[in-house]
Amino acid sequence: MTGKGGVGKTTVAYALALAAADRGKRVIVCEIASQERGPDLFGKRPSDTVERQLAKGLWTISVDPDLMVGEYLETHMPVRAMAGLLRRSTLFNYLAAATPGLPEMVTMGKVWELTQKPRRVKDAKRTYDMVVVDAPATGHGVGFLQTPRTFREIARVGPLANQAKRIEDVITDRDNAGVAIVARPEEMAVNESMELEAILLDPPKGSSFAVDRIFANGVYPDRFSAAERKRIAAVGSGARSIAAPAVDAVAEEAERRSSQDSQLARLREGTVGSITELPFLFSPRLGEPELRELAAVVAG
Repeated sequence: MTGKGGVGKTTVAYALALAAADRGKRVIVCEIASQERGPDLFGKRPSDTVERQLAKGLWTISVDPDLMVGEYLETHMPVRAMAGLLRRSTLFNYLAAATPGLPEMVTMGKVWELTQKPRRVKDAKRTYDMVVVDAPATGHGVGFLQTPRTFREIARVGPLANQAKRIEDVITDRDNAGVAIVARPEEMAVNESMELEAILLDPPKGSSFAVDRIFANGVYPDRFSAAERKRIAAVGSGARSIAAPAVDAVAEEAERRSSQDSQLARLREGTVGSITELPFLFSPRLGEPELRELAAVVAG
C-alpha cells in the first residue's frame, strides 16, 4: 500500500485488512519505520514490534529494522549460531550501520518472513493468509520495493544475493502479490498516482509490479445534480443573512464534489488499475467503526 503522503494510506491499509479478515482470512498489517498507528485506531496499546491482535482475524506489527537485524540474520543464515556471533560483533554492527539500504532490506526480509508457511521465526504462533504492508509514501515507496533487486545486483552471488532473490520472487509474484495505490481526488495526488502506476508497471530500471487497485480516498457525497448546483450558485450572494451560512456550506460542498469529479475523471483516463472510491468520513476521529465502514466499501 503506497501513495502520496497524507492521502490516508494507513487508514485504507487497515480497511483492506479488515475486509479480508471479515471474509475469514488471517491478516496482518505490517507498519514500517517504527510507525504504530493501527493500535491507536482500534483503541489498543502499541504493539512494540511484536505481532498483536487488533480484531478477529486481524493482527498488526511495527517493524523496527534496528531491532530486527538479529531476527533477519537468524532467518537467513544457514547456521543460527552464526547469527548470534555476528550480532554481537562490533565490526559487524559498524558495517551494518554504514551499509546503505540495509534497514529497508531488513524490513523487506520481515515482510517475506510473515508470508512464509511454515514461518521461519522459531517462536511464531501463527501463519497468515494475507500480509498488508503499509509502505512508505510514493518516492520512498518505489525505492523500498526495489530494495531486494538492488541488493541482489550488488551482491551478484552468495548468501545475500540468494536471500534478496527469494524476497524479490515473493513480492513480484503477480499471482500472489500486488501494489495498491491510495490517492485523494486532488490534482497533485492524482498526478503522483498516475506517475507512480507507470513506474511500477514499467520501471526504467529494476523489478516491475502488479498494480491491483487504486483507492480514491476521501470522496465527498454526490448530493446534488448539475441543475441543483447551478441553482445553489445562483442563490449564493442573494441569500438572507440567516440562511447565508447554510447556503455557503451547501455551495462549498457542491463545488468540492464537482472538482473531485474532474480529478476522478483524470485518474480513470490516466491509469489502468481498477479504481475504488472511498467516501469522505465526516468524523472528528477515526476508529474501528469508521474503518469498518470503509472496509464494507472495499469488500463491495
